[in-house]
Amino acid sequence: MEHMVDFRVFVEPQQGGTYADQLALARTAESAGYSAFFRSDHYLAMSGDGLPGPTDSWVTLAGLARETSTIRLGTLVTSATFRHPGPLAISVAQVDEMSGGRVELGLGAGWFEAEHQAYAIPFPPLRERFDRLTEQLEILTGLWATPSGEKFDYRGSHYTISDSPGLPKPLQSPHPPIIIGGGGAKRTPALTAQFAAEFNIPFVDLDTLTTQYERVAAAVENAGRAKDSLVYSAAFVLCAGRDDDEIARRASAIGREVDELRSNSPVVGTPAEIVDKLGPFLNAGVQRIYLQVLDMSDLEHVEFFAEQVIPQLR
Repeated sequence: MEHMVDFRVFVEPQQGGTYADQLALARTAESAGYSAFFRSDHYLAMSGDGLPGPTDSWVTLAGLARETSTIRLGTLVTSATFRHPGPLAISVAQVDEMSGGRVELGLGAGWFEAEHQAYAIPFPPLRERFDRLTEQLEILTGLWATPSGEKFDYRGSHYTISDSPGLPKPLQSPHPPIIIGGGGAKRTPALTAQFAAEFNIPFVDLDTLTTQYERVAAAVENAGRAKDSLVYSAAFVLCAGRDDDEIARRASAIGREVDELRSNSPVVGTPAEIVDKLGPFLNAGVQRIYLQVLDMSDLEHVEFFAEQVIPQLR
């Protein structure tokens, strides 16, 4: 195949995962040759008991920054409702420096109301969440782009900044790559064209993905950006195995049915099956795939995929 597709490992620690679990998987992903280890930014399990409880995404990534050496690290995606934009700019810049410039920031409007209620985080209506996301993107990029010795000022509807030195600067210049994602028809493509290095659409079928990529490509063109200045990515739940028994065992470990998984994700099945099912997605423009690994204890799973599937797509 003429496609070069980049694979990343993506976990959901709010469903139950310690820092040690994440570190073990990040190190496994690094040694297996994945380009990045990403995690969700959530504070409450969507199902199950969530034990032992959530880990903070940026605290976790700071630790991983010091305990890995080459793999890139990021969030898919940080919720703009969780942190004030100034402290978020500081945290991301610091983790970028701690990692030697390996950080990427996925940023979204936030959607999961229950986690806000569970941890005293304000949850405004959707339109205001998007307005806040937009202002945060303007502030983050504005702070990071302010030359040392100069000041940054900003006046928005929700955030005002006066006389900020815009410090510290991230190691990556002009700043870490920003990832924007989702299926929104208007504001999401516009924000992507203005701010993002990557556009991600998670857990959708081929038709939905193709439609959204087309909207984003049109927005990028309207913004006067080069077509190849944006990476197009997707996320899918991973359930790979040598045979039906192994696939069924891995599905059972994450509480899912094999048939349901097979119909919802192209990275479910045997290596040959996965390569076949990924073909149409790669033809639709997917350049990077985040493999959602829901059983973090199964390190062999991500090694198996790296050994048996990825070489067939190089």
